[in-house]
Amino acid sequence: MLRRSLIVVPFLLHLLFSFGYADPAPNCTRLSSIVNSESEFEMVQHQLRGSLKINDDCSFRVSQFDMLPGSDVHWWGAQASDFVNLTAGFIVSNDGLNGTYNNSTFDVHLLSNVSWSKINVLAVWDRATASDFGHVVLRNEAPATTPPPTVFENCKVLSKNFRLRWTLNVSEDSIEIGLEAATGITNYMAFGWANSSAEDSDLMIGADIAVAGFMEDGMPFVDDFFITKYSECVRNSDGVAQGVCPDSFYEGPDGVGLVNNSMLIYGHRKDGVTFVRYRRHLTKVDEKYDHPVNHSANMKVIWALGRIKPPDSINPYYLPQNHGAVNYGHLVLNVSEHVNECTGPLDAEDKEDQSLITADAKVPLVVSSAPAMHYPNPPNPEKVLYINKKEAPVLRVERGVPVKFSIQAGHDVALYITSDPLGGNATTRNLTETIYAGGPEAHGVQASPTELVWAPDRNTPDHVYYHSLYDQKMGWKVEVVDGGLSDMYNNSVILDDQQVTFFWTLSKDSISIAVRGEKKSGYIAVGFGSGMVNSYVYVGWIDDTGIGHVNSYWIDGKDASSIHRTKENLTHVRCKTENGIITFEFTRPLDPSCRLEKRVECKNIIDPTTSLKVVWAMGAKWANDHLTDRNMHSSTSNRPILVHLMRGSAEAEQDLLPVLAVHGFMMFIAWGILLPGGILAARYLKHLKGDGWYRIHVYLQYSGLVIVLLALLFAVAELRGFYFSSAHVKCGFATILLACIQPVNAFLRPQKPANGEQASSKRVIWEYFHGIVGRCAVVVGIAALFTGMKHLGDRYDVENVHGLKWAMAIWFLIGALIVIYLEYHERQRIERQISGRGNWVLGNLEEDDSVDLLRPTRTIADKQLQPSARMEVQLEPLNR
Repeated sequence: MLRRSLIVVPFLLHLLFSFGYADPAPNCTRLSSIVNSESEFEMVQHQLRGSLKINDDCSFRVSQFDMLPGSDVHWWGAQASDFVNLTAGFIVSNDGLNGTYNNSTFDVHLLSNVSWSKINVLAVWDRATASDFGHVVLRNEAPATTPPPTVFENCKVLSKNFRLRWTLNVSEDSIEIGLEAATGITNYMAFGWANSSAEDSDLMIGADIAVAGFMEDGMPFVDDFFITKYSECVRNSDGVAQGVCPDSFYEGPDGVGLVNNSMLIYGHRKDGVTFVRYRRHLTKVDEKYDHPVNHSANMKVIWALGRIKPPDSINPYYLPQNHGAVNYGHLVLNVSEHVNECTGPLDAEDKEDQSLITADAKVPLVVSSAPAMHYPNPPNPEKVLYINKKEAPVLRVERGVPVKFSIQAGHDVALYITSDPLGGNATTRNLTETIYAGGPEAHGVQASPTELVWAPDRNTPDHVYYHSLYDQKMGWKVEVVDGGLSDMYNNSVILDDQQVTFFWTLSKDSISIAVRGEKKSGYIAVGFGSGMVNSYVYVGWIDDTGIGHVNSYWIDGKDASSIHRTKENLTHVRCKTENGIITFEFTRPLDPSCRLEKRVECKNIIDPTTSLKVVWAMGAKWANDHLTDRNMHSSTSNRPILVHLMRGSAEAEQDLLPVLAVHGFMMFIAWGILLPGGILAARYLKHLKGDGWYRIHVYLQYSGLVIVLLALLFAVAELRGFYFSSAHVKCGFATILLACIQPVNAFLRPQKPANGEQASSKRVIWEYFHGIVGRCAVVVGIAALFTGMKHLGDRYDVENVHGLKWAMAIWFLIGALIVIYLEYHERQRIERQISGRGNWVLGNLEEDDSVDLLRPTRTIADKQLQPSARMEVQLEPLNR
C-alpha cells in the first residue's frame, strides 16, 4: 500500500501541473518569429512587474507577476505604446486580470481570432479608466537593450513597507541598487554600509549611506551621506559639520557634487510607492566618506525611513529628519548571493499622490492646457488640463457651493463636467454619459477667457470628471463632498502666491479662522504682521502618531530661539491632513481678556475694522517644543496680504505709512498749533485796541478746521473705509464734531449788549457754551493725536513712534507753561485795571470787561462798592 501511494502522488502532481500550464490547443503552431522570446514588463502603474515568454502562436506565459487590483483589467493588444494606439487597442484574451497578484505564474491563451501578427505591444489594460498598468513591446519599436529600470536580479525585504533591490556587475566594479518604499512623498529612504569595525549597537556612526527621495518639484534625487553623530546635520560654532550629512557638506562649498558616490539612474512615484534606482562603485570610492564593498563577503548594512527637510537659506541640501522608533534597522548582506524575498507588490495605504485643489465659491479656478509632465492616469496624452497651474489635479467641490471656472485652455479645448472617466465625448465611442456643466461653448484663451459656473447639487454623484469635449483623458477626477470650509466660513481669500487659503467668520466678540495649504507640507503657519518677525503666528502640523496640533507663537527674530510659545485662548481647535495637504482651524477672542497683563499674547488684539496683515510659511517638519533652525520653512509668502475682515476681501499690501504720516502731520498743525493759537488769541489779546484779536481768532480757527477736514478726507480715501471701533477714530470723530459745532455756534450767537448794558442770559449762555466747547475740542484733539501715534506704531512697527510721542508731549507741556504764564499776567492786568481804573489806557473796559460772566447781574463797579465780597474768576467771552 505504501509503495502504491508513493507512485500515485507524483502522478497526481504531474496531472495538476499539466492542468495548470498545459496548452489546451496542442495543434497550435510555433511559426511566429517572436515565439520563445522573453521580455520584462515595463511598470506604468499599479506596481506591475513580471516576465513574459511567448509559448507559441496561441499563448504566452507570465511569471513572477505582481499587480495591484484594478476595475476592469484585461490583456490588451495595440500597434504601438503611445496614447492614441493604446486607446485604440483590443482585448486579446478571455482571461481577465481581477484582484491582486503576488509573484504569480500562469499561462494565458489568445482569442481564436487574435494572432501575434496583430500585436506589436502587449499591455495590461483597465478599460474602466483607459489606463495602461504595464506593457511589453514585442516588435516595431526600438528593441530594449537593457531591462526596464524596475527589474533587478535580487530583492530583499527590509520591512513591511521597504524593499531593497540590486543587480551586481563585478566586471564594471559597480552595483545598481533600487530602494522601494510605501511611504509619503515628503519622506526619505536611506540604505548603506556600516563601518566594518562598529558594534551592532553603534552601527550608524561612520556609516556610508545613500539617501533618496523626491524633491518638491517632483523629481527624484539620491545623495551620498556620511554619519558622524546621532543627530541631524548641523555645523557647529567652529564651522565643522557633524551629524547625518552629505559627503559634500563636510567638504564645504567647494566640495558640492565632487564626492557623491551615488549616481541616480531612475526614479518614479506610483501608487503611493517611492522607487529610486542608483549606481555606486564597489571599490573605486572616496577614501574619506565611502566604504568599499566586498561583493563576496558578508557585510553589515543599515536602513531607515523618515521625513526629509527640503533645502532652505541655511542648508542647500535635502536632509533626513528623525526616522522614528520602528522605521530603521540593520542586517548582514552578501550582495553576491541570490535573494528573492519579494513575493508581491507593495500596497501603500495612501495611493493618491495627485495634487488636490478644493474649489471655493468666491475664487475662480483658472483652467489652462500644457504638455503632460506627471500625468496621474497613464497612458499620457500629449496635452492635459491644468487647474491653477497644477497638472490634472483632483478637484474637490462641495454640494450647494457654486464653482467658477475661468477657461483659458485654447479654442480647441472645450471644458465639460461628465460622468465618463475618459471624456472626449462618449457618444463617439457609442456610449452614453451625463454632462453636468460645460460643453462646446466652454472654451477660451488667456486674452479672452470664458467663465463657466457649475453648482453641484444633492443629485451629483460622489465622483465625476472634468475633461475636454474633443480629446480623451485630458482631465481627471472631481470629488463631490457634503459641506466643507466654504460652507462653514463666511469669507475666504487666497494668500500671496496662491499657496494658502485663509477662511474666517466674524462674530460679536470672536473670530473663527481656518487655514488650508494648497500643496503638501509637514506644517503650515500663518502670521499676523508685516512679516514673520514681530508677529503672532499660528502653526498647524501632524505629529509622528498622526495627531494634529495647533499652537500659537510670538516671533521676535529670525532664528529658532526667537520663536516663543504663547498661551492664547484658542477653542474649537482642529488640524488634519489629507494627501499631505494640511488644514487647521480655531476660534479665538477678538480682544484677549488678559489685555491688562504683561504677557505678550495679551496684546494680540484683532480689530475687525482694520485690515489684518497675513503672511504664511510652509516646511517639512514642526516640533511641539525645542525648536531649532532645522524647523525653518522651505517656502514663504513674498509679501503680506491685507485681509479686510468686515468686507470679506483681500489685497496686496500697499505702503500707506506715508499717507498716514501726512494725515498725522496735518492734524498736528491743526490741533497742535492753529486751533489752540486761536483760543489763546481770544483769551489773551482782547486788551489790544480794535478787533485784531478777533481776526486772529477767526483766521486761525477756520484755517485749522479746513486742514482737519482735508486730513480726514485724505485718510478715508486712502484707507477706503471709515470705522468707529478704535480709540483714535472715536477721539478723532468727537473732536471734529466739536470743531464743526463752533462755526455754527458763532453764526447763531445772540446780539452783543451795548456799552454799559447788562448782557442777556442768552448771550451769557452762548459765551459759556462757545468757550467750553472750544476748550473741550482742543483737549480731545490732543488725545486723538496721541492715540493716532499709537495706532501708527501698532500698525507699522515704526521704531521712532515713542520718540515722536515724547516730542509731542514736550510740545504740549511747553504750551501749557505758556498758558500758565499768560494767565498769570492776565490776572495781574485785571487786578491793575480794577485798582487803577482811572488810569486805564489800553482796551475798552466798558466794552470788554463790564460783565462778570459768573454773576451777570453785577458789574465790576458794583464789586468795588463791596470790598468784602469774594473775588470771582472772570471768563473772557467773545464779544463780537
